[in-house]
Amino acid sequence: MKVLLSAYACEPGKGSEPGMGWNWAVEIARLGHEVHILTRINNVAAIERSLPEVPGLKLYVHGYDLPIWARFWKKGLRGVQLYYLLWQWGAYRRARVLHKNLHFDLAHHITFAVYRYPSLTSRLGIPFIFGPIGGGEYTPPMLLRSAPWRARVSEFIRWAANRIASIDPLVRDTFRRATLILCKTPETFAAVPIWAREKCIYIQDVATNSNLLAESPSVGSETARFLFAGNLLHMKGIHLILRALKIVRSEIPDATLTIVGDGRDRIWLQNLARQLGVDEAVEWRGQLPRQEVIGLYASYTAFVFPSLHDSGGTVVMEALSQGLPVVCLDLAGPGAILPEDCGIKIPAHCRSEEQVAASLAGAMKKLACDSVLRRDLAENALAAARRQTWEAIVSHAYDEVQKTLAVR
Repeated sequence: MKVLLSAYACEPGKGSEPGMGWNWAVEIARLGHEVHILTRINNVAAIERSLPEVPGLKLYVHGYDLPIWARFWKKGLRGVQLYYLLWQWGAYRRARVLHKNLHFDLAHHITFAVYRYPSLTSRLGIPFIFGPIGGGEYTPPMLLRSAPWRARVSEFIRWAANRIASIDPLVRDTFRRATLILCKTPETFAAVPIWAREKCIYIQDVATNSNLLAESPSVGSETARFLFAGNLLHMKGIHLILRALKIVRSEIPDATLTIVGDGRDRIWLQNLARQLGVDEAVEWRGQLPRQEVIGLYASYTAFVFPSLHDSGGTVVMEALSQGLPVVCLDLAGPGAILPEDCGIKIPAHCRSEEQVAASLAGAMKKLACDSVLRRDLAENALAAARRQTWEAIVSHAYDEVQKTLAVR
């Protein structure tokens, strides 16, 4: 098939959405399809530099961006969502021209992977695949009680946007035109209109690159050393780790936490660490290159990632790929990604921050004190990561695509 892949975010060597866009493009091409990536102009050079690294594939890139005056909106993430929606209109016009000249068999929207954002490539008059999409997840209300006001406002805006999306004619039109809808999480499936759910299947969007897999499970650390990596935002649940660390240190005084990343809630979190009396046990590493972060996993007891509503969870899969057990909440993407035998999932619905933090602390202490459990989880983690490759995910998804097209 000749596939048009709408990938606003698409960049080789990156994590999160840019990495997802690129990895899906490569693996679809490896299945023997001709893939044309429609992305932002500033991604084109990086993609073209990486094409020689995947020789023999029918992989092409087409750039589109809004006029320079309109790019003001995405600077500093001030209005990236508005910019993205405007980009969709221009990209659709570019897609129509490409389709007229190249005659695509399939349109596939891959990024941004948020169900409440419409995709206008659904209007090309050819089979259309939407996703994997997420965005239907919420922070449980009881876990918002200590949140900074900005986090509360952000969560309200997210809730309101999801409610509006349910009646947005463009979003509903995207679902109506979709041939197949790929959902990342049960929460997103539940957010899809009932009449469109028969088109939905579950597909994870987080996988491992085979060349980044560790050769053997993590040996961990003789001391209790825990690692977090991600944006320093309330929704990542770092405040829960800090509260858990205080409990852990009451029994394991030398327990430490390393935090990799940066974000707008850094000062709030550092102040909280001081209030809890654990600031000396926390190392703030700031933003680090992805390869450096991957190199850190092997020297820690466990990776702790209590995100409150992530649709994905790239870092969870990165930790598994290095054979490191994971502690997360049984919510959204991380809860769906983490196999039961690769770590510990903490129940979070209808529970207070104190209860969740206590459960996190219990899991951290258990992993720190039980070397046999830690070794078993580490071996399972690496085995799971070896199965959950981009090749496996995309191949499964396109088997479903072919089945769906065959009965049209």
